[in-house]
Amino acid sequence: MSQHEYSNGDVTIIWKPDLCQHAKICVKMLPQVYHPTEKPWITAENGTSEQLKNQVSKCPSGALTMK
Repeated sequence: MSQHEYSNGDVTIIWKPDLCQHAKICVKMLPQVYHPTEKPWITAENGTSEQLKNQVSKCPSGALTMK
């Protein structure tokens, strides 16, 4: 299973595209971080660690996790 990592320097978001259900909750919660039409599509540095942790915890598919 492939995965991609995006960091803001404090926390790292791990995205597993094979699990993603494209519910777009991430985009709705943090539009300044998630840009589905751009590459890279996640700019973690545009969100605080607290914002990122809160949003990732709400990912319904588990495609977004943190380390």
